Amino acid sequence: MRCAGAAGLRPSPDAVRETLFNWLPHDLCGKTCLDLFAGSGAFGFEAASRGAEKVVMVESNRQAIDLLHDNRRQLNADEVEIVEGTVEKFIQTTRSDDFDILFLDPPFGGGVIEATCENLHERGFVKRAGLVYIESARDDPLPIPRAWRIIRQSRCGMVQSTLIQT
Repeated sequence: MRCAGAAGLRPSPDAVRETLFNWLPHDLCGKTCLDLFAGSGAFGFEAASRGAEKVVMVESNRQAIDLLHDNRRQLNADEVEIVEGTVEKFIQTTRSDDFDILFLDPPFGGGVIEATCENLHERGFVKRAGLVYIESARDDPLPIPRAWRIIRQSRCGMVQSTLIQT
């Protein structure tokens, strides 16, 4: 899987991805996943490799989108759908599919996490008792909807990883 070359990408460190997938069930058969700010698609492709029934990746960077399509073809990942556009537009214009697992790895800073989480919660994108993974800068506050509950959290280098149950 190729991931280098797209300007502005900040791929998650291997240790961070390993932590996340140790927290999740190994077998994701029948699960639907949403990978927002997909970037290299590492979270979504890993979920697909663990049997997720459907993985939707949302990305606005043209170079990253081209890499996502190349990787999808190379991996024969037919369960992966790539959506080109902003996360904000996707949330506002897409009917919720009631996702089981959501990966949220936005650019650090700028209040993106709070606004995105509120929109996701209000529009019902995550099933009740679903899981939301948020990757943020180590010291950034994590404002999430009151109905969501942090169940796991760790820090690795400059990254904070948080797993939430809705």
